Amino acid sequence: MPTEKEKMLAGELYQANDPELVAERLRAKQLCHRYNQEPIELNKQILAELLGYETNAHIETSFRCDYGYNIQLGQNFYANYNLVVLDCAPVTIGDNVFIAPNVVLTTAGHPVEVGPRIAGWEFARPITIGDNVWLGTGVLVMPGVTIGAGSVIGAGSVVTRDVPPGVVAVGNPCRVLRKVVER
Repeated sequence: MPTEKEKMLAGELYQANDPELVAERLRAKQLCHRYNQEPIELNKQILAELLGYETNAHIETSFRCDYGYNIQLGQNFYANYNLVVLDCAPVTIGDNVFIAPNVVLTTAGHPVEVGPRIAGWEFARPITIGDNVWLGTGVLVMPGVTIGAGSVIGAGSVVTRDVPPGVVAVGNPCRVLRKVVER
């Protein structure tokens, strides 16, 4: 029988209050706290411990995530203040991605039906962000979304479905406004 963690990683309904998952979230919470408190020169070491690999990413404080090990950051990644990543499923971010303040990337969701939701069931769907993407201030990216390379998501947008490459998309729900014009 699969563990709750195995179900989570497989995209099935799982119980987030499982002791193994609670312990892993506590570890990530402790590492995020250290990351947010330590001098900048120690942040790379703590971030590597949290993610499970070394990276040249720069993430301003405050940074929070659920697990850390489900986050894959590309080269030249920058996130401004108050990034939240609920990484119950993989969050894959390409090279040269810039994230403005107060952005939330959430792979986690709950059933719409009241009974399963209050019983503690949860699901997770991966998020993929292509190379050269810019997420504006206050963007929310929902479970299962892919944002194509070179796209820009306008401030305050709620991204509930995939965004193609090379576009400017804005709004709630987020919709394509126009193509990105290279100069």
